[in-house]
Amino acid sequence: MSDPQRPGFATAAIHAGQEVDEVFGAVVPPVHLSTTYAPDGIGNLRNGYDYGRAGNPTRTALQTQLAALEGGRHAFSFGSGLAAEDAVIRGLMRPGQRLVMGNDAYGGTFRLFDKVHSAWGVTNVPLDLSDHQRVAQELDHDDATLLWVETPSNPLMSVTDIAALAEIAHARDALLVVDNTFATPYLQTPLTLGADVVVHSTTKYIGGHSDVIGGAVVLSDDDLAEKVAFQQFAVGAVSGPLDAYLTTRGLKTLGVRMDRHCSNAQAIAEHFDGHPAVERVLYPGLPSHPGHELAAKQMRGFGGMVSLQLAGGEPAARKVAEATKWFILAESLGGVESLMNYPHEMTHASVRGTELAVPENLLRLSVGIEDVEDLIADLDQALAGL
Repeated sequence: MSDPQRPGFATAAIHAGQEVDEVFGAVVPPVHLSTTYAPDGIGNLRNGYDYGRAGNPTRTALQTQLAALEGGRHAFSFGSGLAAEDAVIRGLMRPGQRLVMGNDAYGGTFRLFDKVHSAWGVTNVPLDLSDHQRVAQELDHDDATLLWVETPSNPLMSVTDIAALAEIAHARDALLVVDNTFATPYLQTPLTLGADVVVHSTTKYIGGHSDVIGGAVVLSDDDLAEKVAFQQFAVGAVSGPLDAYLTTRGLKTLGVRMDRHCSNAQAIAEHFDGHPAVERVLYPGLPSHPGHELAAKQMRGFGGMVSLQLAGGEPAARKVAEATKWFILAESLGGVESLMNYPHEMTHASVRGTELAVPENLLRLSVGIEDVEDLIADLDQALAGL
């Protein structure tokens, strides 16, 4: 029997933070564009709002939604995913400390850590997160205070054991942060697996329509939340009301979209697994994927991202990237439309020549919700042209 106090995912996505407007009875809460709010006298704020950077009712509604879906007590919405990540690092770390991270993390995340936070005095150690002994050794250092996990990773689709790494981190008084962008809270809830903090680029699946930039931080610990809240207020990289509204609207259909993303991606991965022009298909839904069993355990689906390594190397990857019709060559991911990306020169150009460099023959597919037969035919014709 359903518990009205703990509704299912789709119910929470549609109703959390979305109370009917008290004045007009609007089912969709209004977008609050005002930058400032008149108090009932000096020091007597109306419902806690005084200035848009400090708080906005539309942003509050989105944050309530995000917390409910991730199973957290606090959520914070930012102007971008990298702004959300920056708030976590500056709020929860101090100069002289180090973070341990995966050696296949998103290039923009590594650039932020390596070019911005390193100048602030925070160092980073990229390594293979499947090597738990090495992770433990790095976290044994007194200055190692935070472990950063991205699972599945972008674009190599590595799957990391969240629960195991949470145990390793907590035994050494370190925090575990999980970038849940690829999986979304529909497929994976890291807080329930032991993570301390979850981050998102809400630009991707949560927004879902390639029309809004945003980021989010979700957590349950009150002290940590207070530190992130201070960064949100003091630095001010908040999401605007229209951005918050569009993100809220996208979030309401996340479940049904992810079902289609997953089924389409699975069909594409299976179709091209063993294709003569494809050296390797990277997708956790394939039994041959090294993280398949773990993904099946900690996720409720395998996601909508598929990476292909082409047998013809870099020339083949470049040619296919520019030869598709329904897969649009573009940055980003997670929208309803299918996107094709060549990470070596696009999303991950900033890590070329480093330990995080992406193979030159790799294409990253953000599989949309179109008819899967059309998507497969599109990729077939592009590969046939090699």
